Amino acid sequence: MTTTTSPISTRIGQVFIPVRDVPVAADWYAALLGIQPGDITHHGTICDLPAEGDVRLALDGNRPDFTADGPPRFFWWADDLDEVRRHLESIGAAAITEITDIGSVAFLQFEDPDGNPLMVCSSARH
Repeated sequence: MTTTTSPISTRIGQVFIPVRDVPVAADWYAALLGIQPGDITHHGTICDLPAEGDVRLALDGNRPDFTADGPPRFFWWADDLDEVRRHLESIGAAAITEITDIGSVAFLQFEDPDGNPLMVCSSARH
């Protein structure tokens, strides 16, 4: 394989989650993550969510006609997926899957109120 150079950094800056109603989604993600969401900006179409690390997370209401099909585009880390499942059930998350252990990680998937597929992973169980 030939290595080339690129003017594009491999560092990811921000992940956008498409939503239909930014204030409603901001409240749901605040409950999901136990956070206070940022202000809704850009004429009511963007809400930045606090996140650890360099990658930012934003709710994006600019394309309300999106389809939420496909696999999760990212995941969050957690230590206890059983606790995550209980939390997801308590906030009414949809389509919660069983915990799947693939050796290197275990994960579960679920959907937000707009049908976006989301995932939480934990390091391999021992």
